[in-house]
Amino acid sequence: MKLKLVLSNGESFTGESIGYESDNNLLGEVVFNTSMTGYQEVFTDPSYCDQIVVMTYPLIGNYGINQDDYENLNPALKAVIIKENCDFPSNWRNQKSLSEFLVEHKKAGIAGIDTRKLTKIIRTQGAMKAIIVKEETPESEIKFLLKKDLAKDQISQVSCASISHFPGSGGPRVVMMDFGYKKNILTSLLSRGCDVIVVPYNTDFETIQKYKPQGIMLSNGPGDPKDVPEVLPQIQKLQENYPLFAICMGHQLFALANGANTEKMKFGHRGANHPVIDIESDRTYITSQNHGYAVKEDSVDFTDLKITQINLNDKSIEGLKHTKYNAFSVQYHPEANPGPNDTQNLFDKFLNAINGVNHAN
Repeated sequence: MKLKLVLSNGESFTGESIGYESDNNLLGEVVFNTSMTGYQEVFTDPSYCDQIVVMTYPLIGNYGINQDDYENLNPALKAVIIKENCDFPSNWRNQKSLSEFLVEHKKAGIAGIDTRKLTKIIRTQGAMKAIIVKEETPESEIKFLLKKDLAKDQISQVSCASISHFPGSGGPRVVMMDFGYKKNILTSLLSRGCDVIVVPYNTDFETIQKYKPQGIMLSNGPGDPKDVPEVLPQIQKLQENYPLFAICMGHQLFALANGANTEKMKFGHRGANHPVIDIESDRTYITSQNHGYAVKEDSVDFTDLKITQINLNDKSIEGLKHTKYNAFSVQYHPEANPGPNDTQNLFDKFLNAINGVNHAN
């Protein structure tokens, strides 16, 4: 089947369907990711909820799909756009092809599109609304569909519905607020012995308090942080009472809860090799990133937050810490897998904070 990707600016691309085929038109935000490997982790990252993901690397699917590299068992993205699909993957862990993966999870995929040209459009004009339709769909219908608003309930879509307990091996108890967490955040905590309780994003402070946590993790997640203002009072109470570590969406919500502001980026950061400098140590780290919003620098000035890390490409804020409470955050993903492991030590920093150990960055 031929499918057409139509952007809100009127430009369109036609390619071959490589995924699940349905009669439903797919409306979402089109974004690009520059990672050369790790496509399975990208496609199963809940932070891509409702997005149409363009991979800039030209060949995708060459090592297949395996049971270990899922970041979430239920992919939340709308569709995958690639240049060339590998029909015969080769890897000792391979269990299915990319096409089989997409069909199994009822996700659309298009191959044969000029992803270089598409990415240049996004870089120039910004991430934008787009729709995937059958090639023969009338222009009038496409224009009508593109007038619809994008959903704003991504976090409620991907957050857990109930509380889960992952027993530890002698480490501190951490409660993780689930805004759409990646499996490897949980793995990074469990590998350090932590006893982890994962709670839905809108769990109130009193409920969390009953579990007697020793530390709080605010996870990554999709969408605009300003769409869940109800969580900010809970974060304010949590940071006053427990050591707190926030990642990506959690970082943005941590900033909002302390009076800073966020803004939508032109095309965001989505890829595996973004350089970030730690201001205090003057050390540069290579990081994995996936976000379309950022904390506004000038909004931090009159808060109790201090900027700790900066992106070397565009000077956007990559890290914050509270000057009164034992709480800090990063915009990138220290749990990246596969990807650079430069910042895995942040989980150790979090545990040191819980244990009252004085430590350097």
